[in-house]
Amino acid sequence: MNRSRPTFRLARHALTALTAFAASAALTSAWSADTAALERWRSYSGVTWEAGPASQGAPAAAFRNSVNAPIAGIHFDAKDRAFVSTPRLISADTPATLSLLDTSVDGGPARLAAFPSETGNATNAAPALHLRNVLGFHIDRRNGWLWALDMGFVAGEAEAPAGGQKIVVYALATGRVVKRIALDGVADRKGSFLNDIAVDEGRRVAYLSDSGLRSAPRNQAAIIVADFDSARVRRVLSQHPSVMPEAGAKVVSHDEEVWPGNPLVLGINGIALSPDARTLYWTVTTGTKAFAIDTAALRDTKADSARVAAAVRTLGDVGGNTDGIVTDAQGRLYITDVTRNGIVRYDPASRAMTLIAADDGVFWPDTPTITTGGDLLFTASRLNGHFAGAVKAGSERYDLWRLRLAR
Repeated sequence: MNRSRPTFRLARHALTALTAFAASAALTSAWSADTAALERWRSYSGVTWEAGPASQGAPAAAFRNSVNAPIAGIHFDAKDRAFVSTPRLISADTPATLSLLDTSVDGGPARLAAFPSETGNATNAAPALHLRNVLGFHIDRRNGWLWALDMGFVAGEAEAPAGGQKIVVYALATGRVVKRIALDGVADRKGSFLNDIAVDEGRRVAYLSDSGLRSAPRNQAAIIVADFDSARVRRVLSQHPSVMPEAGAKVVSHDEEVWPGNPLVLGINGIALSPDARTLYWTVTTGTKAFAIDTAALRDTKADSARVAAAVRTLGDVGGNTDGIVTDAQGRLYITDVTRNGIVRYDPASRAMTLIAADDGVFWPDTPTITTGGDLLFTASRLNGHFAGAVKAGSERYDLWRLRLAR
């Protein structure tokens, strides 16, 4: 795929044991500065929406179609409640696409409670008023809100119904809808793939990644800027090279190409803001580079496309394919590396890009988040295998991994 991948595909290239040992030692040193290695914090054999709280000793039978409801996104509110997304990309029959997760339980199916309710997640009701297919969402601790990004379409639909593509802002305390922001005007109902969301909580401005997966290989990829107060939305950097799949790139996980014969062609995916919200970061899954831009350029409604494009800068090569990203309180950027089964850190001060942790037990690291305690937590549910139909019912494993960050 690129010049960096062969270094991490040792067996395939039949390098000597000595070379492999040296590479392993060098890789280990890359994250030795951190206080702890990756640990599998929670591991679930599917999901359920039927079991009562674990404290009541209720039985936990997995949802009948649990294999088609992998956990993708995860974020915590100020009370340490864990919210997760189970996107309806493989099957549309899950009771909810956004839920609360009972993290007091480890093992068995993950105990979920629909947020704001199962009715609020209904797919057979008005598309503009109900959550249909959520992958990315944001916990807004400053305002006490949850911003849910609804892709609009569900499995089996060739396009999103009118009104289905939207942002829904909820009050965390009550589940009440604070605001809905329609996205049909800036997202294509057939070709868009509304992937992730980052929110400037002070200015109440959201930045969305449209991967354009459903319009591959000429992905209708872009960044969407949504203003809460005015509900105005704008599409920027549409099909700019920084948001598009990298030409000739392949996506590799555990030394195997993802979906050979029908390769994954995914544009901009993970998106995150610096703590001061002055810088927006993003990565492209079918590629290995990370990018950034000053958000002032994106918020300037008078700037033409050439001016915005000129403000994009390349941070460097991550070293592998990527999915989710997040920044910590110190402004360091953490990127999930699906090729090397770990976490890469980018330090804006030194501009260093470093693989800080990896584990062969990690299958497709997806959404990373910073917990209230300051640790990095991310989901790994072997999404590529689920979407290819390679995971058999009863063998699904939805893991939450933790990395204790140096303070």
